[in-house]
Amino acid sequence: HCNFEFDLCAWKQDENDDFDWNLRTSSTTKMGTGPATDHTLQEPSGHYIFIKSSFLQLPGQKARIFSPVLSRRNKNCKVCRGMILFYYHMYGVHIGSLIVYQRTIVKHEKILLNLTGNQGNFWQRKALILAGDGDEDFQVVFEGIAGKGPKDGIALDDLTFSREC
Repeated sequence: HCNFEFDLCAWKQDENDDFDWNLRTSSTTKMGTGPATDHTLQEPSGHYIFIKSSFLQLPGQKARIFSPVLSRRNKNCKVCRGMILFYYHMYGVHIGSLIVYQRTIVKHEKILLNLTGNQGNFWQRKALILAGDGDEDFQVVFEGIAGKGPKDGIALDDLTFSREC
């Protein structure tokens, strides 16, 4: 489980993308550029990760962050089909996209979720099944794609893997 209150936990920034997900709070940002509170504490001082469309990023540029390696060899993960549960906030007229992948160690990526455009000015819960073939270890990758507006952004909070994995 990662609530981003102290750091990125074991999640890592992808070095082959265009920019990074940033750890931030609502109390340190300008109005209109993200959620009013984080999801965990429901307070402006609570932390989450965020990408913002800005003059520094061109529309279509990507920020990627990935999980630690999860083992399919864990029999409970195979039998129960593991899940990832998370909260997202995508609000703005020119919002980009959020794509969630399941990536094998040999870098084969399967799309689990693809959201584009304004999803509302509130935190939404999503649970995705981590389907697997055989015993191949994998990671989960969150990819945020920059939109066209400087006030538009994508936030993530409370990323949790089911106990089976």
